[in-house]
Amino acid sequence: MPSKQSTMHVLDLARFDEFIAYLDDHLSDNGAPGTPYFQPLARAQSGFPRERAEHFRNALSIPVGQPGWRRAWLARAPDGRVAGHVDLRAHGERYAAHRCLLGMGVGRDFRRAGLGARLMAHAQRWAEAKTALEWIDLNVLSSNAPALALYRAAGFTQVGEIADMFKIDGQLFSYTSMAKRLARAAGDENLLKK
Repeated sequence: MPSKQSTMHVLDLARFDEFIAYLDDHLSDNGAPGTPYFQPLARAQSGFPRERAEHFRNALSIPVGQPGWRRAWLARAPDGRVAGHVDLRAHGERYAAHRCLLGMGVGRDFRRAGLGARLMAHAQRWAEAKTALEWIDLNVLSSNAPALALYRAAGFTQVGEIADMFKIDGQLFSYTSMAKRLARAAGDENLLKK
């Protein structure tokens, strides 16, 4: 399977435009026939907004723990194509520096082969080894059953849902919030009890 042969790399700013092209292609599948909506974007606008691209790029150089930070990794297929991505980023709220938000995606040629789980595990290992983060949070359209199953299998727990959060292309979509406590953080808490 292609994803088992893919390798993980930190997002290289010198190849950032290639990453944005991958995101545009990835997002073009959002709500396409046979694919669930996986981003709160209309079909006609399913591309990575240019104004957000510069913000994403700048956030990669902000130290972890500071407002606005972000870190991203790519999985590359043996032929060099971007197969998938995962990123962790700061919450926008004050006093939430012990938590981060996860975003991820897998290219259409690499789906359903275990790459999503590998990407999330990679980001989690980095967070446990390199940061003081205690939680990873994520939001997902509630109708995206494959993503919900993937996140549950990775140990994320549903912590809330906002019914009818989005109205996209004439359809209502609920938004599910999920969270996972990092193992190191849970272990630190157990040490304090001893």
